[in-house]
Amino acid sequence: MAAVVLLGSQLGLGACGSATTDNDPQIPLASFSQPINLTNQQYAALRADNGAAYVAGGVRGLIVVRQNAGSYLAFERNCPYRANDTCARVSIDASLLFLKDPCCGSQFDLQGRVRVGPAARALRQYSTSLSGSTLTITN
Repeated sequence: MAAVVLLGSQLGLGACGSATTDNDPQIPLASFSQPINLTNQQYAALRADNGAAYVAGGVRGLIVVRQNAGSYLAFERNCPYRANDTCARVSIDASLLFLKDPCCGSQFDLQGRVRVGPAARALRQYSTSLSGSTLTITN
């Protein structure tokens, strides 16, 4: 009987260990619609291609990246690697060439794709629509 209990304990530990790597918890869903005025000085970085800025919304905030004058991408700042860690918050690197999570060291390109792990999933992307100088980000 003791062998069965030990075996069950080992299986439980194995399952917990894998939960921190391949089966990371998902980022919670947040319903929102966030309009921003691109002429606002707060979003001056979004006036140039590959410019990036922080915007309120989502779970832990958003990063908006301008691809060109008519195309913008919006990403969740909550890192997909160990999403429940309090420090799992993506930021714009000082070089302005990529996004990073200083907590786990993951890096993402300006299209939200994994550049350097341990994250295995891209950043969560939200819908954007442009009308005049108003960019609306929605989930």
